[in-house]
Amino acid sequence: MPGGSIYVTPEDQVHGLSPQVMYEQFWRKEAGERRKMRAVKAVGGLAVGVALAYRFGLSVPITGIVCAALVAAGDAFWAWWSYEATAVWRGRRRGETITGRLLRRRLGRRGYRILDGRAVPGKASVDHLVIGPGGVWVVDNEAWDPETEIARYGDRLFLGEKYGSKVAKALVDVSESLAEVLSRESGIPVTIEPLLAVHGGELRRSVTAEGITLLKPRLVARWILNGPRAEYDDSQVEVLARTAARVLRRMS
Repeated sequence: MPGGSIYVTPEDQVHGLSPQVMYEQFWRKEAGERRKMRAVKAVGGLAVGVALAYRFGLSVPITGIVCAALVAAGDAFWAWWSYEATAVWRGRRRGETITGRLLRRRLGRRGYRILDGRAVPGKASVDHLVIGPGGVWVVDNEAWDPETEIARYGDRLFLGEKYGSKVAKALVDVSESLAEVLSRESGIPVTIEPLLAVHGGELRRSVTAEGITLLKPRLVARWILNGPRAEYDDSQVEVLARTAARVLRRMS
């Protein structure tokens, strides 16, 4: 029909819904199909277990059942993990809470201080400011849908089919502002490396482009520990942390 589509009817149930809501609806609708496929995979596991039992002289029923159960459990876990990986993007969990907990767990005992929600007055805020013996980092959080490929091509950052320059520039600018304030107020030269913890999307390990590094939340602490940018003693770390707490506005 003129101005319409032969594929999408006016009564389309997903019309006008957000991608997150559509994702959850399709996930629920596909539950039956996932169970069927899990049963098929379990039968395959049963067959493998029976073959292994005959090959190594094991109990056929027990080995077959165990293999089938392991395959089914593994498939169920993978389905749950894939869905849980989108929780931040779907608004069910807060990325800064997840990343903050990981940073404190892995860096707190190594002399690092983590300050949450800090900003130079009049500038954008960052989710975490990490100060420790190896330097200073800002860590922000972002979430994209599961099909967004995060990659570097040449010198450019791409988020799916779009340039990531706007995201990168915002984080670089606030990092430079924070470094300028900390250096001036503490008397200690500070350079800050911006990191972006990515919740969701297609990102294998890490991508560095346009002045920032994007990586999975569980890898942020390891990146900080493996890549020191400075050598601060305990007193300098304390001065920087106290200065940041005093002069940087805390976001609610």
